This record gives sequence, C-alpha cells and structure tokens, in this order.
Amino acid sequence: MVTQEQRRRQLAREKFLRQQQRRTAARRKTHARNAIIASVLGVIVVGSVVSYATGVFKNDDSKANANAEVTPSASASSAAPDPCEKAAAGKVKSLTWKKEPAVTIDKSAGYTMKMATTCGEIDIALNTAKAPHTVNSFNFLAGKGFFDHTKCHRLTTNGIYVLQCGDPTGAGSGGPGYTIPDENLKDKSLTGGVYPAGTIAMANTGQAHTGGSQFFLVYQDSQLPASYTPFGTISKSGMTVLEKIAAAGESTGAGDGAPNATVVINKMTVAKS
Repeated sequence: MVTQEQRRRQLAREKFLRQQQRRTAARRKTHARNAIIASVLGVIVVGSVVSYATGVFKNDDSKANANAEVTPSASASSAAPDPCEKAAAGKVKSLTWKKEPAVTIDKSAGYTMKMATTCGEIDIALNTAKAPHTVNSFNFLAGKGFFDHTKCHRLTTNGIYVLQCGDPTGAGSGGPGYTIPDENLKDKSLTGGVYPAGTIAMANTGQAHTGGSQFFLVYQDSQLPASYTPFGTISKSGMTVLEKIAAAGESTGAGDGAPNATVVINKMTVAKS
C-alpha cells in the first residue's frame, strides 16, 4: 500500500519531470530560433554578382544568417517614435568594382572608423592586425564615399541583437561588387559562440569568404556561430547611440525588420590613429 508520503514524493517527481521536459523543449526552441536569426546575417549570390539579403547575417531573407522562427519582442513596436534627426542632403553613390582593392593600409598601425549618423556619431576602433583585408576594404570604400547617405536597413531585437548597415540599396541586396576573405574567426572574444556587445563584424552569404560591404553592430551579447569576421570595437558613446536605436524597436514587431529609427550614415570616414 502506498503511503501518503510516498504518494507525495511520486507527485513531486512527476512534476519535476514535467518541468524538465518543458525546459528542454524551450531550450530547443530558443536554439532553433537563434540559428534561424543567425542564418539571416548573410549575403545572396545572384549569378556572378554578390548581393545582400534583407536579413542580417545567410547575412539574414538572406538577412545575415537567421534561420529560426522569431517571436515578438517586447522592445519592438511599429508605433515607436523616431529618435533620429533628418538626414543630410545628398544621395547614395552607385559604385562597384570588379575586384578587392590592393592592401595599402599600414598593417602595424591603428585605424579608427567614424560613422556620423542621423542618430549620433558611432566611433569604432578597427583591428588592423587581425583583419587587414577588412580594414583595408573599409578604408577604400569610405574614401570613395561608398557608405555616405546609406541607410542601416535591419535591426534584430530577439535572439540576436544587431543593427545591420553597409548596403547602398538600403534593402539588403547591395554590395561593392567584390568580396573579401574571412578573417579573425578564432578571436578570443568569440569564445562560447557569442559575439559580445560592442563588436562590429561582417555579414556574408553563409559561405566562406563572401563578405562585401554589409556589416553589423552588436548592441547586446548575441549567440552566433564564429562565421562573421569581427574587425573592431565600438566606443562607449557609440554604444549609447546603438542602444537608443534599439530602444525604438523595429517595424515588424516580430524582432527582425527595418529599424523604427531612421538610421542614415551621413558620412563614413576611416583614419590612421
């Protein structure tokens, strides 16, 4: 005969098992969602031309590589006010090149990148030694005015937390016409499958060595595979700007879409520090 105490313990065990099953299912769902979002951080190849999808990372609709179902985020609201200023006068230049520019930067020197945006200035210390091709490409493109007047077209607010920029079309389908090699994928900062807040990294197609001009700025630790070249660190003041943009949410209310804030890069500059 089962005593009252034995019955109580049995019920407690059954309750514990149910809780464990629910937690396991939730973890699997979260992992799948993050994998989907990660796949969206990519670039799409059309014929012989590399173009970036509207997602962040496989660059993500091919939005930079996010393949998981995204659930609504509390911070995402289509009704959120635009915290940014009107864009400076000017238009995006239509520029493409057939091959990566020759590396002309001083690999032993430090370089900084300044993004003068409608939402504030974002300063970035570039990692020249570990990502020379990437830094050289940004130095080249910024010098040509490639990024000037371009919109940051994607914000993710669920699973991964990034702002994606660098597409002259503003729709996630543009690039410079050439690709650059992956670099610095074994950086110690990526330990544990996380791109830490303050990282700037390249978007790509989901395939090796397919980065172009699209990049993403991480405003909160984000779980992503080490497939996207990390090439710099965002300043504290720059993080404040990113947090303001993120707080305004994105347009779909599903955690992945165009930012409600009108983020336009009025001017991008790269300089030797």
